[in-house]
Amino acid sequence: MTEAVTLQDIYNIFQRSQEEADRRFAEADRRAAEADRLFAESKAEADRRAAEADRRAAEADRRFAESKAEADRRFAESKAEADRLFAESKAEDDRRAAESSARFEQELAASKAEFDREMAASRAEFERSKREFDRRIAKSERIAAQASQSVNGLSSRWGQFVENLVAPAAVRLFQGQGIEVTMIAQRVRAARQGRHLEIDILAVNTTVAVVIEVKSRFTQDYLQQFLINLRQFKEFFPQYASYQVYGAIAGIEMDSGVDTAAARQGLFVIEQSGDSVTISNEPAFQPRTW
Repeated sequence: MTEAVTLQDIYNIFQRSQEEADRRFAEADRRAAEADRLFAESKAEADRRAAEADRRAAEADRRFAESKAEADRRFAESKAEADRLFAESKAEDDRRAAESSARFEQELAASKAEFDREMAASRAEFERSKREFDRRIAKSERIAAQASQSVNGLSSRWGQFVENLVAPAAVRLFQGQGIEVTMIAQRVRAARQGRHLEIDILAVNTTVAVVIEVKSRFTQDYLQQFLINLRQFKEFFPQYASYQVYGAIAGIEMDSGVDTAAARQGLFVIEQSGDSVTISNEPAFQPRTW
Protein backbone atom coordinates (compact mmCIF):
# COMPACT_ATOMS: atom_id res chain seq x y z
CA MET A 1 0.00 0.00 0.00
CA THR A 2 1.40 3.36 -0.97
CA GLU A 3 2.31 5.57 2.00
CA ALA A 4 0.22 8.77 2.18
CA VAL A 5 1.99 12.03 1.38
CA THR A 6 1.90 14.27 4.42
CA LEU A 7 1.96 18.04 4.66
CA GLN A 8 5.52 17.74 6.00
CA ASP A 9 6.54 15.89 2.80
CA ILE A 10 5.05 18.66 0.71
CA TYR A 11 6.76 21.25 2.90
CA ASN A 12 10.10 19.44 2.43
CA ILE A 13 9.57 19.64 -1.35
CA PHE A 14 8.89 23.37 -0.95
CA GLN A 15 12.10 23.75 1.08
CA ARG A 16 14.13 21.97 -1.60
CA SER A 17 12.51 24.11 -4.29
CA GLN A 18 13.40 27.21 -2.25
CA GLU A 19 17.00 26.01 -1.95
CA GLU A 20 17.15 25.40 -5.73
CA ALA A 21 15.80 28.90 -6.34
CA ASP A 22 18.45 30.31 -3.95
CA ARG A 23 21.09 28.35 -5.83
CA ARG A 24 19.90 29.77 -9.14
CA PHE A 25 19.95 33.29 -7.73
CA ALA A 26 23.50 32.68 -6.48
CA GLU A 27 24.49 31.40 -9.94
CA ALA A 28 22.99 34.50 -11.55
CA ASP A 29 24.98 36.67 -9.09
CA ARG A 30 28.15 34.72 -9.89
CA ARG A 31 27.61 35.20 -13.62
CA ALA A 32 26.97 38.90 -13.14
CA ALA A 33 30.21 39.10 -11.12
CA GLU A 34 32.03 37.30 -13.94
CA ALA A 35 30.60 39.81 -16.43
CA ASP A 36 31.84 42.64 -14.19
CA ARG A 37 35.27 41.06 -14.06
CA LEU A 38 35.44 40.65 -17.85
CA PHE A 39 34.31 44.23 -18.33
CA ALA A 40 36.99 45.43 -15.90
CA GLU A 41 39.63 43.42 -17.78
CA SER A 42 38.42 44.79 -21.13
CA LYS A 43 38.40 48.35 -19.78
CA ALA A 44 41.90 47.89 -18.32
CA GLU A 45 43.13 46.66 -21.72
CA ALA A 46 41.47 49.61 -23.47
CA ASP A 47 43.03 51.99 -20.93
CA ARG A 48 46.41 50.36 -21.46
CA ARG A 49 46.11 50.76 -25.22
CA ALA A 50 45.01 54.37 -24.87
CA ALA A 51 48.03 54.99 -22.61
CA GLU A 52 50.25 53.34 -25.20
CA ALA A 53 48.71 55.56 -27.89
CA ASP A 54 49.39 58.60 -25.70
CA ARG A 55 52.97 57.45 -25.22
CA ARG A 56 53.43 57.04 -28.96
CA ALA A 57 51.89 60.45 -29.58
CA ALA A 58 54.34 61.91 -27.09
CA GLU A 59 57.15 60.08 -28.87
CA ALA A 60 55.92 61.50 -32.19
CA ASP A 61 55.91 64.98 -30.67
CA ARG A 62 59.42 64.43 -29.36
CA ARG A 63 60.62 63.27 -32.74
CA PHE A 64 58.89 66.18 -34.35
CA ALA A 65 60.63 68.56 -31.97
CA GLU A 66 63.96 66.89 -32.66
CA SER A 67 63.34 66.95 -36.40
CA LYS A 68 62.30 70.57 -36.26
CA ALA A 69 65.33 71.46 -34.16
CA GLU A 70 67.56 69.62 -36.64
CA ALA A 71 65.82 71.33 -39.54
CA ASP A 72 66.26 74.70 -37.87
CA ARG A 73 69.93 73.93 -37.24
CA ARG A 74 70.50 72.85 -40.79
CA PHE A 75 68.55 75.78 -42.09
CA ALA A 76 70.74 78.13 -40.03
CA GLU A 77 73.87 76.42 -41.34
CA SER A 78 72.55 76.57 -44.84
CA LYS A 79 71.63 80.21 -44.49
CA ALA A 80 75.09 81.05 -43.10
CA GLU A 81 76.70 79.14 -45.94
CA ALA A 82 74.39 80.85 -48.41
CA ASP A 83 75.31 84.26 -47.03
CA ARG A 84 79.00 83.40 -47.29
CA LEU A 85 78.80 81.92 -50.74
CA PHE A 86 75.67 83.67 -51.95
CA ALA A 87 76.87 84.39 -55.40
CA GLU A 88 78.01 80.86 -56.26
CA SER A 89 75.77 78.54 -54.13
CA LYS A 90 72.35 80.17 -53.84
CA ALA A 91 70.66 77.56 -56.01
CA GLU A 92 72.20 74.68 -53.98
CA ASP A 93 71.18 76.25 -50.71
CA ASP A 94 67.56 76.64 -51.89
CA ARG A 95 67.47 72.98 -52.98
CA ARG A 96 68.73 71.81 -49.59
CA ALA A 97 66.21 74.01 -47.76
CA ALA A 98 63.42 72.57 -49.89
CA GLU A 99 64.58 68.99 -49.20
CA SER A 100 64.73 69.62 -45.46
CA SER A 101 61.22 71.10 -45.44
CA ALA A 102 59.81 68.21 -47.47
CA ARG A 103 61.47 65.66 -45.15
CA PHE A 104 60.06 67.40 -42.13
CA GLU A 105 56.51 67.48 -43.58
CA GLN A 106 56.79 63.82 -44.58
CA GLU A 107 57.90 62.69 -41.12
CA LEU A 108 55.20 64.78 -39.46
CA ALA A 109 52.49 63.37 -41.72
CA ALA A 110 53.71 59.80 -41.10
CA SER A 111 53.71 60.29 -37.31
CA LYS A 112 50.21 61.76 -37.36
CA ALA A 113 48.88 58.96 -39.56
CA GLU A 114 50.33 56.32 -37.16
CA PHE A 115 48.80 58.09 -34.17
CA ASP A 116 45.38 58.30 -35.87
CA ARG A 117 45.54 54.59 -36.78
CA GLU A 118 46.37 53.52 -33.23
CA MET A 119 43.65 55.71 -31.74
CA ALA A 120 41.09 54.25 -34.17
CA ALA A 121 42.19 50.71 -33.21
CA SER A 122 41.88 51.54 -29.51
CA ARG A 123 38.40 52.99 -29.98
CA ALA A 124 37.29 49.94 -31.99
CA GLU A 125 38.61 47.57 -29.29
CA PHE A 126 36.83 49.55 -26.57
CA GLU A 127 33.53 49.46 -28.49
CA ARG A 128 33.91 45.70 -29.05
CA SER A 129 34.57 45.15 -25.34
CA LYS A 130 31.57 47.29 -24.40
CA ARG A 131 29.27 45.34 -26.74
CA GLU A 132 30.50 42.06 -25.24
CA PHE A 133 29.95 43.40 -21.72
CA ASP A 134 26.42 44.58 -22.60
CA ARG A 135 25.65 41.16 -24.13
CA ARG A 136 26.81 39.32 -21.00
CA ILE A 137 24.91 41.67 -18.70
CA ALA A 138 21.74 41.12 -20.77
CA LYS A 139 22.27 37.35 -20.55
CA SER A 140 22.74 37.53 -16.77
CA GLU A 141 19.59 39.63 -16.42
CA ARG A 142 17.62 37.07 -18.48
CA ILE A 143 18.88 34.25 -16.24
CA ALA A 144 17.97 36.21 -13.09
CA ALA A 145 14.51 37.00 -14.51
CA GLN A 146 13.90 33.32 -15.34
CA ALA A 147 14.95 32.28 -11.83
CA SER A 148 12.68 34.94 -10.28
CA GLN A 149 9.78 33.83 -12.47
CA SER A 150 10.28 30.20 -11.37
CA VAL A 151 10.31 31.19 -7.69
CA ASN A 152 7.22 33.40 -8.09
CA GLY A 153 5.36 30.58 -9.83
CA LEU A 154 6.27 28.14 -7.07
CA SER A 155 5.21 30.61 -4.36
CA SER A 156 1.88 31.18 -6.13
CA ARG A 157 1.16 27.43 -6.28
CA TRP A 158 2.05 27.06 -2.60
CA GLY A 159 -0.23 29.96 -1.71
CA GLN A 160 -3.14 28.28 -3.53
CA PHE A 161 -2.36 25.02 -1.72
CA VAL A 162 -2.48 26.73 1.68
CA GLU A 163 -5.74 28.51 0.75
CA ASN A 164 -7.30 25.16 -0.18
CA LEU A 165 -6.13 23.78 3.18
CA VAL A 166 -7.40 26.70 5.29
CA ALA A 167 -10.74 27.34 3.55
CA PRO A 168 -12.40 23.98 4.41
CA ALA A 169 -11.16 24.30 8.01
CA ALA A 170 -12.44 27.87 8.49
CA VAL A 171 -15.90 26.81 9.68
CA ARG A 172 -14.42 24.51 12.33
CA LEU A 173 -11.73 27.00 13.36
CA PHE A 174 -14.04 29.96 13.96
CA GLN A 175 -16.83 27.93 15.52
CA GLY A 176 -14.24 27.24 18.21
CA GLN A 177 -13.95 31.03 18.60
CA GLY A 178 -17.70 31.48 18.94
CA ILE A 179 -18.19 32.66 15.34
CA GLU A 180 -20.78 30.61 13.42
CA VAL A 181 -19.53 30.80 9.81
CA THR A 182 -22.25 30.20 7.21
CA MET A 183 -20.37 30.95 3.98
CA ILE A 184 -16.76 30.65 2.76
CA ALA A 185 -15.50 32.41 -0.39
CA GLN A 186 -12.00 32.40 -1.92
CA ARG A 187 -10.27 35.06 -4.03
CA VAL A 188 -12.92 37.74 -3.49
CA ARG A 189 -12.12 40.85 -5.54
CA ALA A 190 -13.43 44.42 -5.60
CA ALA A 191 -12.52 47.63 -7.43
CA ARG A 192 -13.09 51.30 -6.54
CA GLN A 193 -11.99 54.27 -8.69
CA GLY A 194 -9.21 52.39 -10.42
CA ARG A 195 -7.97 50.71 -7.21
CA HIS A 196 -8.29 46.99 -6.49
CA LEU A 197 -8.48 44.80 -3.39
CA GLU A 198 -8.37 41.00 -3.29
CA ILE A 199 -9.27 38.87 -0.25
CA ASP A 200 -7.79 35.36 -0.17
CA ILE A 201 -10.55 33.82 2.01
CA LEU A 202 -13.71 35.50 3.33
CA ALA A 203 -15.74 33.72 6.04
CA VAL A 204 -19.10 35.32 6.92
CA ASN A 205 -22.45 34.94 8.63
CA THR A 206 -25.23 37.53 8.91
CA THR A 207 -23.31 39.91 11.22
CA VAL A 208 -19.64 38.92 11.19
CA ALA A 209 -17.00 38.75 8.43
CA VAL A 210 -13.54 37.22 8.90
CA VAL A 211 -10.94 38.38 6.34
CA ILE A 212 -8.17 35.77 6.01
CA GLU A 213 -4.81 36.51 4.32
CA VAL A 214 -2.91 33.37 3.23
CA LYS A 215 0.79 33.04 2.36
CA SER A 216 3.07 30.02 2.05
CA ARG A 217 5.58 32.11 4.01
CA PHE A 218 4.29 35.07 5.99
CA THR A 219 6.69 38.03 6.37
CA GLN A 220 6.51 41.32 8.28
CA ASP A 221 5.94 43.18 4.99
CA TYR A 222 2.93 40.97 4.18
CA LEU A 223 1.56 41.63 7.67
CA GLN A 224 1.82 45.43 7.29
CA GLN A 225 0.11 45.33 3.88
CA PHE A 226 -2.70 43.14 5.28
CA LEU A 227 -3.37 45.65 8.06
CA ILE A 228 -3.75 48.34 5.37
CA ASN A 229 -6.16 46.09 3.45
CA LEU A 230 -8.27 45.57 6.59
CA ARG A 231 -8.58 49.32 7.08
CA GLN A 232 -9.82 49.62 3.48
CA PHE A 233 -12.09 46.53 3.54
CA LYS A 234 -15.43 48.27 4.15
CA GLU A 235 -14.60 50.92 1.55
CA PHE A 236 -14.22 48.21 -1.11
CA PHE A 237 -17.01 45.99 0.27
CA PRO A 238 -19.72 48.41 1.49
CA GLN A 239 -22.22 45.51 1.79
CA TYR A 240 -20.35 44.61 5.00
CA ALA A 241 -20.36 48.15 6.42
CA SER A 242 -22.51 47.15 9.42
CA TYR A 243 -20.61 43.90 10.08
CA GLN A 244 -18.07 43.16 12.76
CA VAL A 245 -14.94 42.51 10.69
CA TYR A 246 -12.10 40.40 12.06
CA GLY A 247 -8.71 39.66 10.50
CA ALA A 248 -6.70 36.43 10.35
CA ILE A 249 -3.38 35.41 8.84
CA ALA A 250 -2.47 31.87 7.75
CA GLY A 251 0.78 30.33 6.54
CA ILE A 252 2.85 27.14 6.52
CA GLU A 253 5.90 29.17 7.56
CA MET A 254 6.12 32.52 9.32
CA ASP A 255 9.13 34.76 9.76
CA SER A 256 10.36 35.27 13.29
CA GLY A 257 7.99 37.45 15.32
CA VAL A 258 5.22 37.66 12.69
CA ASP A 259 2.75 35.57 14.71
CA THR A 260 3.41 37.61 17.88
CA ALA A 261 3.09 40.94 16.03
CA ALA A 262 -0.15 39.78 14.37
CA ALA A 263 -1.66 38.76 17.71
CA ARG A 264 -0.73 42.16 19.19
CA GLN A 265 -2.65 43.77 16.32
CA GLY A 266 -5.72 41.68 17.25
CA LEU A 267 -5.43 39.20 14.36
CA PHE A 268 -6.22 35.50 14.53
CA VAL A 269 -3.11 33.43 13.67
CA ILE A 270 -3.72 30.17 11.76
CA GLU A 271 -0.75 27.78 11.65
CA GLN A 272 0.02 24.22 10.65
CA SER A 273 -0.77 21.51 13.18
CA GLY A 274 0.03 18.00 11.97
CA ASP A 275 -1.91 17.38 8.77
CA SER A 276 -4.35 20.24 9.41
CA VAL A 277 -4.35 23.83 10.70
CA THR A 278 -5.31 25.44 13.99
CA ILE A 279 -5.71 28.90 15.55
CA SER A 280 -2.58 29.36 17.68
CA ASN A 281 -3.53 32.50 19.66
CA GLU A 282 -3.30 32.39 23.45
CA PRO A 283 -6.54 31.56 25.37
CA ALA A 284 -6.73 35.15 26.68
CA PHE A 285 -6.52 36.62 23.15
CA GLN A 286 -9.11 39.31 22.31
CA PRO A 287 -9.64 39.88 18.56
CA ARG A 288 -9.82 43.40 17.15
CA THR A 289 -12.72 44.54 15.00
CA TRP A 290 -12.44 46.77 11.94
